[in-house]
Amino acid sequence: MAMPRLSRLLVLFYTHSYITTLAVVLRTDNRTPWANEFERIELSCLIESITTVNPRIEWKKIKNGEPSYVYFEKKISGDLENRAVIREPATLVITNTTRSDTAQYRCEVTAHNDQKIFDEILISLIVRVKPVVPRCSVPKSVPVGKSAELRCVEDEGYPKPQYQWFRNKEEIPLDHRSSPKFFNSSYTLNSETGTLRFSAVRKEDAGEYYCRAKNDAGHAQCGSQMMEIYDINITGIILGVLVVVAVLLAITVAICCACKKGYFASQKQTGNNYKAPAKGDGVDYVRTEDEGDFRHKSSFVI
Repeated sequence: MAMPRLSRLLVLFYTHSYITTLAVVLRTDNRTPWANEFERIELSCLIESITTVNPRIEWKKIKNGEPSYVYFEKKISGDLENRAVIREPATLVITNTTRSDTAQYRCEVTAHNDQKIFDEILISLIVRVKPVVPRCSVPKSVPVGKSAELRCVEDEGYPKPQYQWFRNKEEIPLDHRSSPKFFNSSYTLNSETGTLRFSAVRKEDAGEYYCRAKNDAGHAQCGSQMMEIYDINITGIILGVLVVVAVLLAITVAICCACKKGYFASQKQTGNNYKAPAKGDGVDYVRTEDEGDFRHKSSFVI
């Protein structure tokens, strides 16, 4: 019983060895490589087994589910043209990576003289981009007890950066309770969106603030901006309102007194408003060209 079983194992071993010898087999040193923008990167595609002398080698770039050729008929094409080469036998070398190179790449080898004529390797490349200087927004002055929001935005970095806020060159912790200096502060810090929000500012929250955007490729920060915290003078506001009311009241009284004394009444008479005297004496008067000069009519009767 032992011999037949051993024979079958030997047959399976030799059959597997024979098929492997007549099959194209690929491997890679790294299925998830990464590089910083403008650096060199190799996408390794190594042929472990093959018998065909001149196999067909192709590389395809897959982005958003759409494949496109980057190496076809022994030529680099597409957006990698003049930026990539093939290192024998099948490794793709990108000499100057850009952020648009982040994608999946598939190495395909076809060997028509092998029993297993086709194999492929899928590689996911990430090109990391250093953040640029973020756009920061800091209120210039806030009254004590009021809310305040500081914003920090950066759109270029990849992967998406994390945000840090600093006050007077000291990093503000995510949890204010973790630091004695910030324990009594009433802020919340979102490192994903870059928003630092105070629900009620204190005098101690005043200072110079700046934000830093950071990812695996590097970091960048905006210039510092001063945020002042001031007290609201309630007594001064009340006194100011009372003064304004008193002034308005005095003006109103003065106007009423002037109206009662007739200072605002005026009656003007002009030549156009002249009225001829009544004819009580039975004499008709005729007005001449010179105003005020009258003469009797010829029908005057005593």
